Amino acid sequence: MVEIRPTRSGILRGGLRLRTSAAATVVVALVLAAASLAFVLLQRHQLESSLRDVARQQASDVAAQVGREGAQVDLVDGGGDQALVQVIDADRAVVAASSSVTGEPPVVTLSPAPGEVVTLTGAQLPIGEGEGFVVVAEGVESPDGPMVVLAAQSLETVQESTAIVGRLLLLGSPLVLLAVALTMYWLTGRALAPVEAMRRRVATIDGTAISARVPVPPGGDEIARLAETLNSMLGRLQNAADTQRRFVGDASHELRSPLSTIRAAHEIQTLHPDSADWATTSGEVLAELDRVDRLVADLLLLARSDEHGLALRMTDVDLDDLVRAEAARLRRKPGLEVVVTAPPVRVQADEHHLARALRNLTDNAQRHAHSRVELTLSTRGDVARIEVVDDGPGVPDTERERIFERFVRLDFSRARDSGGTGLGLPISRQIARAHGGDLMCGEAGSRGPYFLLTVPLGRGAGVPRRRWPEPP
Repeated sequence: MVEIRPTRSGILRGGLRLRTSAAATVVVALVLAAASLAFVLLQRHQLESSLRDVARQQASDVAAQVGREGAQVDLVDGGGDQALVQVIDADRAVVAASSSVTGEPPVVTLSPAPGEVVTLTGAQLPIGEGEGFVVVAEGVESPDGPMVVLAAQSLETVQESTAIVGRLLLLGSPLVLLAVALTMYWLTGRALAPVEAMRRRVATIDGTAISARVPVPPGGDEIARLAETLNSMLGRLQNAADTQRRFVGDASHELRSPLSTIRAAHEIQTLHPDSADWATTSGEVLAELDRVDRLVADLLLLARSDEHGLALRMTDVDLDDLVRAEAARLRRKPGLEVVVTAPPVRVQADEHHLARALRNLTDNAQRHAHSRVELTLSTRGDVARIEVVDDGPGVPDTERERIFERFVRLDFSRARDSGGTGLGLPISRQIARAHGGDLMCGEAGSRGPYFLLTVPLGRGAGVPRRRWPEPP
């Protein structure tokens, strides 16, 4: 029985949709609550303001009548328990009142001077059912002396309207929040659909299907740019994997050759011990072991360089000393003419790595030269230039970049006993570029093929020093 469980990515995607929807709902709930509270308070304030205006207008009208008629004013009844009017004389006696407060003492103790208006909100009066009132008291000078007109409006309608609006908001808010949550969940799912498609495609990519690419959604938005970035990364990974696969295959092939030679030599000597020439066999084995040692050293250097970059120990290096040392080594080969032009040049560089790069170039020239190798050191601007020229077969234009790839050897140098490992030129170019220079291949006219190694001079360039003695 196979148990099907949700993948972690599916859980994360569902969790992201839920978290996004929940966060959006919480934010909308807070905003809605604040907006609802502000709306209720604003509505209440506006209704109360309207009632105050009504009470002021009523008090003003009655005050004008009292100013003409005095205590004999005749109030027009109306309003029931929602409104009242009282006229109070200087002795605090009620000389006129609306029917709802007939016979009642003054409902408030306000006593403004003639021409002055005082407003009181939320007062509890002896009429109504306990709701508050807005009371406006206006002082007036009448034929019977100073009097006070009280006009009151009930706040019951304000309270009822506020309660209705509050209940509507309480009932409608959950529906709004539910709609927001569902909409956000749906929109988040739509937005994450391309991401989920990319995840499904990436989940199918392994070492055998690294050429696959994730789908790029239309629109050119952030998710589309993410897909393009992922495809670019997959392309780089594919190139790195192809390079590593080629590198491992070539390295194993190169190592197999000397090991096979060593094994064959020992097997022959074991099968024919009477005719064994151990001295010759020992020389062959040591030569093959030297090849293995050089190959392993080159592979280690390239591996470290690929992983961490080439570590350089920068010091003052006399390039002419390195060039002349390599020329002296080349002259040990019989029949090889070595021509050197090396004025004093000093650079800031790693002497060990530069010597290794130059050794690789001179070894390459020695292998391919018929009878002559030229080493030329010069400066141009702020760059030191080392040219290594031989009179051997040239390098075709189409191959001048390919020879700097690892384990690449041209057809005329395929023999492993003379063709090298195919790592010398890539290592030399890597060393040159680590110093800020470069290594290029070209043709030096009638002189034959050449390699040009450039290195920035840095401080101390061209400092005069002792010269090596010229060889006889």
